[in-house]
Amino acid sequence: MADASKPWLDAGDWKLIIARDRLHRASALLTLVLLVIGFSIASASFFSVNNGLTILLQTSVIGLLGIGLTLVIITGGIDLSVGSVLALSGVISGLAVKMGVPVVPAMCAGVLMGAACGAFNGFVITKMRIPPFVATLGMMLIARGAALQLTGAAPVSRLGEAFGRLGNGALFRIVEMQPNGFPRVVFPGIPYPAILLLVVAIAAAYILRRRQIGRHIYATGSNEEAARLSGVNVDWTKMYAYTMSGALAGLAGNVLMSRLVTAQPSEGVMYELDAIAAAVIGGASLSGGVGTIAGTMIGAFIIGILRNGLNMSGVSAFIQQIVIGFVVIGAVWIDQIRNRR
Repeated sequence: MADASKPWLDAGDWKLIIARDRLHRASALLTLVLLVIGFSIASASFFSVNNGLTILLQTSVIGLLGIGLTLVIITGGIDLSVGSVLALSGVISGLAVKMGVPVVPAMCAGVLMGAACGAFNGFVITKMRIPPFVATLGMMLIARGAALQLTGAAPVSRLGEAFGRLGNGALFRIVEMQPNGFPRVVFPGIPYPAILLLVVAIAAAYILRRRQIGRHIYATGSNEEAARLSGVNVDWTKMYAYTMSGALAGLAGNVLMSRLVTAQPSEGVMYELDAIAAAVIGGASLSGGVGTIAGTMIGAFIIGILRNGLNMSGVSAFIQQIVIGFVVIGAVWIDQIRNRR
């Protein structure tokens, strides 16, 4: 978090921000609990183990994107390209596997592609002085076009069982063979994507709260000019945030394509809106300087449970888009009210 002793934020302001952040997280957590109660009443199978695992898998992708976007939003920016970067990174990983590259190096190549896209966003924003909205909108088109061009708009399939292990594997899974020769899952285990999300969330929270770059991220978003006068390398801080956002989009792309065991160049459409909604619902301010990883995780689960519950209730995908759209507008409206106060 930002250092209260720095000139861009005094002790009184810092205490007020902490209090408001805790209040916002508490209200988001209450919303999450109410959603769980409401959907469990509407559907008896909502609390089933299989549905819980489904929610974890769905939320892992939103959560990874949301963490990257939280870093960017705290600096006062925005990244509209994460959905397209997710698709491009997954395609790069899939094509590398098809060329005979082992799965782990291939997925690393996908993450590096995501980081390169994020670094390009940061360069355009900091050096060419193009607004983040326009710069990342351009990258959204570039990355999507590149993914479609590389694959001929066709999915990259037959990637092998090893490629699907990250997205479909689980820790502590227990399977026993039945007398009829068919396997039976005794305990489904903890999905690897959920473990990966937890590790990334802890690491990102540590960086924001305990490392100098985290304090610089908050300072840049709170008051960019004051941060610059105080010795913060604002351009480097923004480059770091956008590069991390791209890298996490690449990681999310690996998780999603691994779940499908197919690299789909058309995946990730509108995912950036879910990720932005998760960050804002969790307390990140689009004006910059405010936001936490814990809040974003709550927001990601709100989005994931909302989509899952609407699916189980038989609500059409089109109505779901309308509902999520209203949620995004409502979250931004609350953010604006909070900023005015």
